[in-house]
Amino acid sequence: MKTYLITGASGGIGSGIAKKLASEGCRLVLCGNKNSTALTETVQSLGEDAVVKTFLGDLSNEAFVNRMVQESLREFGKIDGIVHAAGIASLGLMTDLSLTDWNDIFGANLTSAFLLSKALAPHFISRKEGKIILLSSVWGGRGASCEVAYSATKGGIDSFTKALAKELAPSGIAVNALAPGMVDTPMNGMLSEEEKEQIIDEIPACRMTTPEEVAEMVSLLLKAPSYLTGQVIGFNGGWY
Repeated sequence: MKTYLITGASGGIGSGIAKKLASEGCRLVLCGNKNSTALTETVQSLGEDAVVKTFLGDLSNEAFVNRMVQESLREFGKIDGIVHAAGIASLGLMTDLSLTDWNDIFGANLTSAFLLSKALAPHFISRKEGKIILLSSVWGGRGASCEVAYSATKGGIDSFTKALAKELAPSGIAVNALAPGMVDTPMNGMLSEEEKEQIIDEIPACRMTTPEEVAEMVSLLLKAPSYLTGQVIGFNGGWY
């Protein structure tokens, strides 16, 4: 039985991934940040047979990340992979962005990826296997106006993925990023309906993707041979 650690499990994408992997019989470690109600709802949606351990905490805090990993390993004996779906965004002019906001976005989106990977790499290396999947974004490669910090973190995820993949490939560990385009989640609720329609008009597939479709792609990546590594895989309906 596979065991996966999923971050952002109280959000739309993370919850969708948890449901998909639970339906495949996987054991799950689910991490949320502050919304305990949403995390509980995710767990309840998995069904009575799901084997789940949950955590709430700040993924930019090294002590919390290390505790979560060690407690999960003690309970389950192994972790087969990380799916890092946690992240935050901020919409506005760069000149209106405070240093605190900048640091918060980098901590939640990029520092977290480093701390999770660092905490679990020794376990993966000792087993000569493991999967690390990081959620990036179409904006990581192109940049989005009025989302400078978010775009910068996702560009960082892309480079981090490629570099870490080279470092861990000799140990049989695959590191990949999935870069969705517009996903129909609450995070995009900061956009008006008119703004959403303007973006959808640019997407050849003529629609947003869904958390369920993103989860399908994550499931495929977790099953892929470890030779697939160091890739930033676009999932954007032909947008870019």
